[in-house]
Amino acid sequence: MSPKKGYDTDVTDEEWAFVLPYLALNKPDSKHRKYPLRDIFNALRWIICAGAPWRMMPNDLPPWAIVYQQTQRWIQAGVFEDIVHDLREILRIAADRNAKPTAVILDSRTLQSTPESGGRGGYDGAKKRKGSKVHMAVDTLGHLLALVVTPANEQDRSQVVELAKQVQDVTEVNVEIAYVDQGYTGQEVATRAAVEGGIELQVVKYPEFKKGFVLLPKRWVVERSFGWLSRFRRLARDYERLPETVKGLHFLAFAFLLLHRAGSLLVPLQA
Repeated sequence: MSPKKGYDTDVTDEEWAFVLPYLALNKPDSKHRKYPLRDIFNALRWIICAGAPWRMMPNDLPPWAIVYQQTQRWIQAGVFEDIVHDLREILRIAADRNAKPTAVILDSRTLQSTPESGGRGGYDGAKKRKGSKVHMAVDTLGHLLALVVTPANEQDRSQVVELAKQVQDVTEVNVEIAYVDQGYTGQEVATRAAVEGGIELQVVKYPEFKKGFVLLPKRWVVERSFGWLSRFRRLARDYERLPETVKGLHFLAFAFLLLHRAGSLLVPLQA
């Protein structure tokens, strides 16, 4: 993650100007705040990029306990979700798209468990690993809309309704169709997605005769989103004790990705 590509641990002035209103749960000059909020956010960015344990926080950053406590406050307040949802709309408008998508792509990935998360992990027979499964919904640009964390033994189709409800909540019931793989087949799940979520499932299948790697229409978008997440080493495995933390850090990673992508669209703080 070379700084030359925009992944330095320090947020830029433009990025900070955008996220500050979301992060400032208290007044910026609150007497209870010992460390600058920007330093805490930079420390959190370092943790998720480097993938290091909390207690290995560098000495030139705020103490790990302070950063961890503030991170949990942000996660509980849904701060990172709000940042991602607003940035997604900005980027869609900049790309001459409607602010709210009408189509999404659903998929999941399995994270290997660790001693911290092993107690709630499940065994994914297809991937032959124990861990947690992250079910995601992204728009056709690959930007995160909704996310559910379950044990890895949970079937993808069992989370369709919950993902559909989350998607419709953030898009104000604007999504009409979801592209999925063959793990979501079945009349029951299609009916529930249509009735309870108001979304039609369209299964994108492999060609009848395929050889080697095949790039599936629409479906490749979510695979690219998973690839983007691989830049953040904290998300390489499930290092968290709580599924809520896993979800929050995934939204945080997308917040950094979309902030970098917004680039010149952001305005720096005025001196």
